[in-house]
Amino acid sequence: MPLGNLTSQFFANVYLNKLDYYVKHILKAKYYIRYVDDFVILHESDRQLEIWKEQIDPFLRERLKIELHPQKSRIIPLSRGTDFVGFRNFYRFRLVRKRNIRKMQKRINELKKCEISYWKLMESCQGWQAYVKWSNSFNLRKKILKEIQKVKKERLKQVSISRYLL
Repeated sequence: MPLGNLTSQFFANVYLNKLDYYVKHILKAKYYIRYVDDFVILHESDRQLEIWKEQIDPFLRERLKIELHPQKSRIIPLSRGTDFVGFRNFYRFRLVRKRNIRKMQKRINELKKCEISYWKLMESCQGWQAYVKWSNSFNLRKKILKEIQKVKKERLKQVSISRYLL
């Protein structure tokens, strides 16, 4: 079953329901958030988070036959921001991942090089805008749209100049 498929998301939610119960009712973690196979536990004590991590790891191995990702499961201060559901999440705000900004910039560059059409870019941009609006990104969205319009105008000038020369 392909990753990202709706049924795989559904089955992940069903399968990991045991983890939800364990963390909320057995460990009694107050601030636990899970989306499909990503989860975050917030607590003011690093030591408590270490204890929970040491308890969750064997639970996942023994009961669910899965394990925590060694590089992705770490304890970090919320002030540094945590990477969760496609955003860098901080205490009071949320930012778009830099790689997602670069991806949109790459699409704009493809438009500049005439590798994609304006309409193809706008299709992509609409989805991107719907995604990034969940972050603190008003100025970023405005900047991206402005850049797209600038490229569109430049391409229109090129087309009209080439028609004039013919």
